[in-house]
Amino acid sequence: MSKKTSVDMTEGSIVRLLLAFAIPIICGEILQNLYNSFDAIIVGQFVSTEALAAVSASADISQLIVGFFTGLSTGAGVLFARYYGAKEYDKLHQAIHTGILLAVYIGLIMSIVGVGVTPWLLNLVDCPPDVFADAEAYLRIYLVGVFFTAIYNVGAGVLRAVGDSKRPLIYLCISSVLNVVLDIFLVTIIPLGVVGVAIATVVAGMVTFVLLILRMMKTTDVYKLVLKDLKVDKEMALQVFNLGIPAAIQSCLVSVSNLFVQRYINSFGSAAMAGVGAAKKLDKFIGLAGMSMGQAITVFVSQNYGARNFKRASSGIHTCIRMNLIYWLLVASAAFIFAPQLVSIFTTSPEAIQYGVAMMRVMLPFYIFQIFNQVYSGTIRGFGRAQVTMVLSLIGMIGMRQLFLYLTMNYISWDITFVYVGFPLGWFFSALFVMLYYYLIIKKEYHIK
Repeated sequence: MSKKTSVDMTEGSIVRLLLAFAIPIICGEILQNLYNSFDAIIVGQFVSTEALAAVSASADISQLIVGFFTGLSTGAGVLFARYYGAKEYDKLHQAIHTGILLAVYIGLIMSIVGVGVTPWLLNLVDCPPDVFADAEAYLRIYLVGVFFTAIYNVGAGVLRAVGDSKRPLIYLCISSVLNVVLDIFLVTIIPLGVVGVAIATVVAGMVTFVLLILRMMKTTDVYKLVLKDLKVDKEMALQVFNLGIPAAIQSCLVSVSNLFVQRYINSFGSAAMAGVGAAKKLDKFIGLAGMSMGQAITVFVSQNYGARNFKRASSGIHTCIRMNLIYWLLVASAAFIFAPQLVSIFTTSPEAIQYGVAMMRVMLPFYIFQIFNQVYSGTIRGFGRAQVTMVLSLIGMIGMRQLFLYLTMNYISWDITFVYVGFPLGWFFSALFVMLYYYLIIKKEYHIK
C-alpha cells in the first residue's frame, strides 16, 4: 500500500499550498535546466565552440517538439485537476488513461517523423555548414527520446493536477545525476562528442519515464494507472484536446517563432550562436520561478474551478505575484552583476562571452513582464480558457516580436541588440493582453470582487 500523495487545494492556507506545490516544481526545473545546461558546458569546455554552437542550434528545434507535450500536459492537467477538485474520480480515471494513451501514440509518431526530417529542421533555422554535421547527429539521437518525454510529461501533469509536485522532483533528481555521470563518461572518457551528450539525455529521460509509470501503476491513490484500462474514450479525448491542444500549439508556435529568431542569431556567426545559446540556458534558470508559479496557479485555479469556488481561485494570483517579484529582485540583480562569470561557465571564447553578457543585460531588467504573463496566463488557463490564452499569448509573443524584428532588422540596422530586445517586448505585450482579459472578462463573468 503506497502513501496517498494527492493534495486538495480547495481548502486551507493559499500561501502554504502554493508554496508547497511550487517549490518542488522550481527545484525540479532547476535540476532539469542544470542537466540540460551541463550538456552545453561539457561540449563547450571539452569539445569546441563549434560543438556548443551545434547543440545551441538544436535547442530551439528540440524545444519545439518537447514543448508540444509540455503544453499538452499543462492543458490536459486542467481537466485532471478539475475532476479532482470536483471529487469526480471515475471521470478522473478515464481522463488519465485517455491522456496517457494519446501521449503514447503522438510521442511515437513525432519521434519517427522528427528523426526523418532532422536535416530539414536544421535548414529551417539556417544552421551554418561548419556545425551542421554535429547538430544533425545530436538532434537525431535527441529526438528518439521524445517518445519517453511525451509520456513522462503527461504522467507528471497527472501528479501535479492532484497536487503532488514532489514525486516528479524525486524522479528528476535521479535523472539529473544519471545524465551528468553519463555526460562525463561519454564525452571525457569515451570521446563521443555531441553524440555522447545526446545519448546521455535520452537514457536519463527513459529512466525518468520508467520510474513515473511504475509509481502510477503501484499507487492506491486516485491517479492509479491500470494497464487494462488504457483506452481512448472519445468524449474524454475531445476534452483533453480542447484544453491540451491550444496550450501545445501555443508552445509549438512560440518555439517556431524562436526558430526564426535563431536565423537572425545564426547570421552573426558561431560565436554569437554560442554566446546567445549560453544566455538562453541562463535565461531558463532566471525565468523558472515565473513558469513554475504559472503551473501552480493553473492547478490551484483548476481545482477550485471544479469545486465552484471562483473567489478562492482568483485569490491565489496576488500571492504568486508577490513571490515572483521577490525572486526576480534577488536573482535578476545578482545575474546582471555576475553575467560575465555566468556566461563563461559555458564557453571560454571571449567573443562568445561578450554576446552572451550583452543579451542577459538587455533582458534581465524586464523579467517583471514575464512574471505577469506567466501568472495571468496560468489563471486564464485554469478557468478553462486555453484557446484564449493561446491566441493572446501568440499575438504578444510571436506577432509583436516578429513584427518588431522585421522592421528593425530590415529598415533600421542589422544589429543583434534588436534580437535581444525582442524577447522582453513579447513578454510585455503578452502580459498586457492576458491581464486585460482577466480583469475585463473573467472577473465580471464569475462575479469576482
